[in-house]
Amino acid sequence: MTFALYPSLEGKSVLISGGASGIGAETVRAFVAQGARVGFLDLDSEASERLTDETDGKAVHVTCDLREIKSMRAAISVLRERVGPFSVLVNNAARDDRHDWRDVTPEYWDERLATNLRHMFFAIQAVAPDMIEQGGGSIINIGSNSWWEAGGGFPAYATSKSAVHGLTRTMARDLGEHRIRVNTVVPGWIMTERQKELWVTPEAIEKQRDRQCLPDLIEPVYIARMVLFLASDDAKMCSANNYMVEAGSI
Repeated sequence: MTFALYPSLEGKSVLISGGASGIGAETVRAFVAQGARVGFLDLDSEASERLTDETDGKAVHVTCDLREIKSMRAAISVLRERVGPFSVLVNNAARDDRHDWRDVTPEYWDERLATNLRHMFFAIQAVAPDMIEQGGGSIINIGSNSWWEAGGGFPAYATSKSAVHGLTRTMARDLGEHRIRVNTVVPGWIMTERQKELWVTPEAIEKQRDRQCLPDLIEPVYIARMVLFLASDDAKMCSANNYMVEAGSI
């Protein structure tokens, strides 16, 4: 497979949350291959170290629990010192843990929203001043088509992901005057190692193929490629929108 190179991404400073595995790790690799300066946040220190080693230190990381906003802000400051003021933010971190609506407590609900949504806003708040000073930037929030499809089994996750679209739209309006673009990438069912370990079965794959217009399963690299496009100057007039990467799921 031959993919595009984006000259406008070379030397850009990029912040990615949840960058140690899955879609996040593929996005880290993609930006490194473009010559960007990459910093990423993740709770998994061992996986983060492996990815930093894999990229020969071209992607640097800070271990961080994104549910703790004070710690996240401190981690972003550390990465800013290492890679420079950020011109691209990829709000990727989330967990689609299954949960029965009957068992959800107020504490669990709040923790799920902190895991899947709250940190996105505060990451934007932390890096938008960098982008304003530079005269522009790109923020990409990772959504999900699970709520579009009325998927069940994870109401707190689906609610969080639907709210990502509202966050994108309102921040695109608030930051647009500074030439900061804010968009949502909407993945379908992406074949990450986590998905394969926990939920991929022959029956589930058959049902998924029936829902998709395209027959191939979706690998994480295709989410990363859409993120690269939206971060590049090629997408300079793209903001406040959803970009679906779900093989035409219905």
